[in-house]
Amino acid sequence: MGILGRLWPNTYRDVVLNGLLASPLLPAPLRWRALRAYGMQIEPSRISPGVWFGSSRVSIGAGTFISYGCMLNTTAPITIGANCDIAMRVTFVTTSHEVGGPMRRAGTPVAEPIFVGDGTWIGANATILPGVTIGAGSIIAAGAVVTSDCEAGALYGGVPARKIKSLDAVSTIGS
Repeated sequence: MGILGRLWPNTYRDVVLNGLLASPLLPAPLRWRALRAYGMQIEPSRISPGVWFGSSRVSIGAGTFISYGCMLNTTAPITIGANCDIAMRVTFVTTSHEVGGPMRRAGTPVAEPIFVGDGTWIGANATILPGVTIGAGSIIAAGAVVTSDCEAGALYGGVPARKIKSLDAVSTIGS
């Protein structure tokens, strides 16, 4: 990490990880390799410019696509499986707070990991909250706020996200 990283870890993260490596000047085919060199567990994948990472506590499976403007708060680890599609401005939040007293309601911070199963599709502007596991092959609708685990092979949407329906193993366009 070097001396800058030891003295000012957030500055180092923002300059290197969320500046240079998130820049549109870095060709997309090289981005996953550069992030892997930074210390992330990333398989060959497509990560758009402008994706913000809180740290290197991220694992991304092969064939996954992460679109522009996503934010991965990594106070706890985030694992995204293989062949996932993450639309623009999806937010992964691993940190929350216990409820504090009336003088300061945001009490003691707590962090819990997030796990996204293989083949999952998460729509634009969805928010995934701490401790959530999203089962393989699920769809999370645009704008959903996922507050609890989602079973595999199901469509979830709303605020808070609720199961809308089970998905067939093979589905067709328009069904």
